Amino acid sequence: MSSPALTGASTVPLKTGIPPKELLDDLCSRFVLNVPKEDQQSFERILFLVEYAHWFYEDNSVENNPSLKSFTLKEFTSLMFNSCDVLKPYVPHIDDIFKDFTSYKVRVPVTGAIILDQTYERCLLVKGWKGTSWSFPRGKKNKDEEDHTCAIREVLEETGFDVSKLINKDEFIEMIFGPQRVRLYIVGGVKDDTPFAPRTKKEISEIAWQRLDELQPVYGDVISHGVTGLKLYMVAPFLKSLRSWISLHQPPVLPKPDAPVRAISMWKQGSSLVTTMKSSSRVSNSSNKGPAPGQSFRNFQLDVFPLLQAIETAFS
Repeated sequence: MSSPALTGASTVPLKTGIPPKELLDDLCSRFVLNVPKEDQQSFERILFLVEYAHWFYEDNSVENNPSLKSFTLKEFTSLMFNSCDVLKPYVPHIDDIFKDFTSYKVRVPVTGAIILDQTYERCLLVKGWKGTSWSFPRGKKNKDEEDHTCAIREVLEETGFDVSKLINKDEFIEMIFGPQRVRLYIVGGVKDDTPFAPRTKKEISEIAWQRLDELQPVYGDVISHGVTGLKLYMVAPFLKSLRSWISLHQPPVLPKPDAPVRAISMWKQGSSLVTTMKSSSRVSNSSNKGPAPGQSFRNFQLDVFPLLQAIETAFS
């Protein structure tokens, strides 16, 4: 079949492996049309829906059919807009819409947890699927979601560990990075032999206990390197406050003289990857009341009438 005509100045030419029209129609119906009406009232929310469709496509369609091509989110957004009738009128504005969506996402609050072992000498870090950076398990809040609820959900999704009975809503470190608020709850006393494995596919590549004394960088930058060269993201700025917290709290277990000196890898991709999809709550529409969408597409409005009409026709 011929490739759909993609417009927009920065659209990347697509090669072979274009998903068939039936698959794109199904994705459009499942993730754009068959959702609550309030999730179709803005481009930000629609792009979140498209992003969820992208995760589903990569995690299921591509994995089950090697002939299909893997796409970046921007490429996939172009495919969806060109394939979904109710989104086609906005194809000429894809670049602006996607740029504004990217800007919007960095304003969504993030929460997670700093998980400490029983000696308070190690913390649990996760490494991204494609990158090389390590970070605390954390993620963006869903619409109307409470901070601690988001932290519990994200930690469970990224590590398979349920902190719901261990988390204290008053024990957290919060920092502001530009327009984004990041809150990490401190969860101490977790046994170092606790089994960990992500409940998502293609998001986490490794989970490990890392020694705190090896994470301290020269500067507390968002992106930094520990003393052993470990690349860290959103870790260093929290270490000073974390050390202060540790100094005020007695660890459940004293350090063991024969404990391993280096990091302890608890899970690595290719070992026993858990393949459960993220729940639909991954369609994250934050309740963040940040600045209004950028100037790029203020001169036109999303016409929701055709969208609602298509939904009524499809599901009547």
